[in-house]
Formats: sequence, structure tokens, C-alpha cells
Amino acid sequence: MTLTTAELFKKAKKIEIASRRLVDQQLAGQYHSVFKGRGLVFSDVRPYYAGDDVRAIDWNITARMNAPHVKQFVEERDRTVNLMIDMSASGYFGSTGTTKREIAAELAAVVAFSAIKNNDRVGLYIVTDRVERYVPPKKGRRHVLRVIGEILAFEPQARTTDLAAGLDFLSKIARRRSVVFLVSDFLSEGWERAMRIASQRHEIVPVVVSDPLETRLPSVGLLLLEDLETGRVIEVDTSTRARRDFASKARSAADARAAALRRLNVDVVTVLTDQPYVDALLAFFRARAKRMAHG
Repeated sequence: MTLTTAELFKKAKKIEIASRRLVDQQLAGQYHSVFKGRGLVFSDVRPYYAGDDVRAIDWNITARMNAPHVKQFVEERDRTVNLMIDMSASGYFGSTGTTKREIAAELAAVVAFSAIKNNDRVGLYIVTDRVERYVPPKKGRRHVLRVIGEILAFEPQARTTDLAAGLDFLSKIARRRSVVFLVSDFLSEGWERAMRIASQRHEIVPVVVSDPLETRLPSVGLLLLEDLETGRVIEVDTSTRARRDFASKARSAADARAAALRRLNVDVVTVLTDQPYVDALLAFFRARAKRMAHG
């Protein structure tokens, strides 16, 4: 469904307000702690206080002022965060009142506002079976609002998915090392090799967005199911055996995906459409911080 300009503005504003509240109250510090800047740069000098590290003493200023002074440093951010959003047709599915695409847009907005609050750049890649939209990384609120607007307004030309095409494009165009939040349901195949190559330069964070009905069928008798990407329609008898077979195949697919991601040694965010995505983000940040502390 195509939104009018007024509807887009209203939705973008609503997402901005909600995202900034989440960032200010819960996520900004978490984001900062797990995505460090490039290093420390000299900022200023100040008088020495008991307990200061003596290695930070600026001896030239100390001699000139005839009193000990220490150098102060600030973290040099200048980090780039790229949002790679899978906008293939399967994202329109949602059994709980919220589609996977809507979850992806809101989660991307939260990550983007966390990034600009930490003075990082934000870029956007919209992917189907190709990269359909690319927004180069920039800083600032106005730029992030543009990114959110692009996601909300986007109408894909293709219905199918090829995440490898997006990752290959990233590897070619993004020379600067970045953190890449790859938001997708990961129902397609063939992305593992491209992600391994992209991970050599970039830090890839897969965000797996799923819906409960993708793993279990309701008991409703005969059910017509349509593949949103291919348009194929099948009739399913949701008897106990059929539901058990469906759940078994879904578990096998999820296990295969999880095994592929483990082989790549990446931190994964797992999001369900019937659960708050902020909880998944917080769990990811905490797990990552714990791993970094023991690394």
C-alpha cells in the first residue's frame, strides 16, 4: 500500500519520537559501549588531581605553569553504520498486526538514532534480488529522517530476495570499515559466502526478523498459503500430522541458518513480530559487551 506524503510524514514523526525516547532512555549508552570509536584524540589539558595517571602529565605545560597538568583525551568516533534492509515481498507478512517490514523500519530507526547520538554516520542499502536504493552515509538528524522516509516510502521493483547481491555491492562500494546491520528474515539461501567476504572488512550484524506463524500452523482445517515472493499458492490440511511436519521443516531451516551464522562468527539479533524488538536489541548489546569484556 502506497502512503501519501502526509501519511509518510506522520508515520516518520511517530517513529522518530518513539526511537529517540528509546535511545535516550535505554540504548545510547549500550550502543556506545559496544561500538567503540577509532581511538582517542587529544582534547585539552587541566590541573593534575590526586589519583590521576601520572603518565598523562603534560611536562611542557607543567614546566610553563609551574604546576602539574595532565592531558585530556576524547574518543574519536567517526564510525560508519550501514543499514542493509531486505525489502523483498516476504517482509509484508505479519500475523500479529505488525509486518516484518514495519519491524525492520522501526528497528532501523532506533539503530540510526543511536548512531547519530554518538556522532556516527548512517548509510542505507535497500535490497531485494538487487540493491534497489543506496543512500551514502552521512551524519545528523535530517539525514536520518531521510533514511527513515526512504524505508517507509519504498516500493520494491522485485519480489524475490538475494542478500548476496546486497553484500557484494557493499564490498565493492564501501571502502571504509563500517558496522552493517543486515535486517532480513533470512528465508533465502546463498548469502553465506558473500557475508564471509564482506566480514573481512566490515562488522556484519545479522538481524533476523521472524513471525510466529512461520514456525507453526494454526489448527483451522484446510488452509490456502501463498508464497509472497513467487506467488505460488498451495492448499494445506492443518491436521496434527501436517502441523508437526511443518514445524519440523521450519526448525530444520532455522537450525541450518543458525549453523551458517555460527560458522561466520557474527553476533546475531533475533526479533519476533509479537515481541518488543527493543528487548532483542538490549539482549544483543549486553551479550556483546559481556563477550568483549572476556575477549
